[in-house]
Amino acid sequence: MSFEKRSVEFAPPTAFGSGTQDYELMPVRARHLERNGQVLLTSCVGDHQIVSSNEYRLIVARELEKSTELFKNLRSRHMVCDRDSGPLFQAIEAQTRTRKNHVTQGPALHIFVLTLRCDHRCLYCQVTPQKLSACGFDMDWPTAQLALDRVFESRAEVLTIEFQGGEAALSFDLLCRIVEAGEARAAQEQRTVRFVITTTLHLLDPDQLAFCRDHSIELSTSLDGPDFVHNANRPNATRDSWQRTIAAIKRAGEICGKEHVSALTTVSRFSLPHARAIIDTYVEAGLETISLRPISPFGFAVKSVRKLGYTAQEFMQFYKEAIEYLIELNLQGIPLEETYASLLLTRILTPFPTSYVDLQSPAAAGHNVLVYNYDGGVYVSDEGRMLAEMGDDRFRMGTVKQSLADLQASPAMKIINTHGIAEELSGCRDCAFVPYCGADPVFHVATQGDPAGDRATSEFCQRQTEYFELFFDYIAKNDRDTMSVFLSWITRKPLSDLVSARREAV
Repeated sequence: MSFEKRSVEFAPPTAFGSGTQDYELMPVRARHLERNGQVLLTSCVGDHQIVSSNEYRLIVARELEKSTELFKNLRSRHMVCDRDSGPLFQAIEAQTRTRKNHVTQGPALHIFVLTLRCDHRCLYCQVTPQKLSACGFDMDWPTAQLALDRVFESRAEVLTIEFQGGEAALSFDLLCRIVEAGEARAAQEQRTVRFVITTTLHLLDPDQLAFCRDHSIELSTSLDGPDFVHNANRPNATRDSWQRTIAAIKRAGEICGKEHVSALTTVSRFSLPHARAIIDTYVEAGLETISLRPISPFGFAVKSVRKLGYTAQEFMQFYKEAIEYLIELNLQGIPLEETYASLLLTRILTPFPTSYVDLQSPAAAGHNVLVYNYDGGVYVSDEGRMLAEMGDDRFRMGTVKQSLADLQASPAMKIINTHGIAEELSGCRDCAFVPYCGADPVFHVATQGDPAGDRATSEFCQRQTEYFELFFDYIAKNDRDTMSVFLSWITRKPLSDLVSARREAV
């Protein structure tokens, strides 16, 4: 075979440039914001810039003047580069490491399901609650010891053990043994361990609350709003669930300190017309945080979905009203933070990660959280355990008798690893919100039968999109008072301090 010799003439370097402005676009995702007609640009590391439609046209055509403030902003946010300032790969790498730090941490959250027995019959409960007199639904000490072995196999710097049920307070003696053993082991290994109990608070007497205080156990309870909403959602045998919850929150706050007591609201159809009344109930109870969460499509709650359920749009209408009212209250000097909003705003406005499992990519299930069921079964997440209650145990990693390494090499984790990276999923990889969002294979198995899910019809995606649209609309408006409220939530600093600092700066 012979080759014909030819003279080769290369085009000049300018032919490969980008026109008169001589800059290149870095990998950028774009989304037209429906509420204000502007365009959101996000970089691969989560920096964002909101521009007008005309500015977006100039950017894409590479006709934006390099002397403009907008160009400088885009360059500093890793969205464009030029010959004077090429891609800042070290900065991009550092930001990526920070945002994806959870990948290297190991399981930090360890959920112990102490019992399935419960004194409530909440309509949206994800588990099938058992009677108080039921046998065979409690974790025993040997199982707890093995679970503790798995906890301390993790290389996470800070370990959190969360006690759940049923009603975890029904197994308080076992809880005490786990806390004391966990503290002793942490001291021996020079590590940090913290504890949380999820409970109605009804069954915790003053001595038990004093134990929680003395061992710095955080108390997490449920308060669904005023009595007519709470009692409808969370009935108990004596039909006084709301009254007992309010009294228990007060008692726990007096003994443990109100800063160690938090509550969340599960929003049912009964809740939707009462956003303001729900928030007012939290203010009257002296709480400073509220978490407004939708019903989960798992376990026992599926049976009540026709009665309690709603569309993603209906939930978001409720949520928008709640956020508007919370901003109004904060500006009146009444501090009350919506915790999910804080998580989203932290991911959008700061380079720092959050530990919330549903917003991690790669997915945190099984990697950063493990659930130890009362019977010794180990699951990738609480939702994975609920799915098993529904007859699908594909997210069961194994048992507490297996090492952490073996559990994380299980078939369950292969599903998580294959379908848990949002940046690789169809419908997610090109979404401008993906730097702040996560993949949730367990949710999509529960709702669509497929761990990858169809993003076009995914309720998770619909709701997350609405969340991001809402908060980017606030960010685009850039109202100083509203942004100060959001900053106070993110930093956990009093709004008055931030306002004073702003005035001093001016």
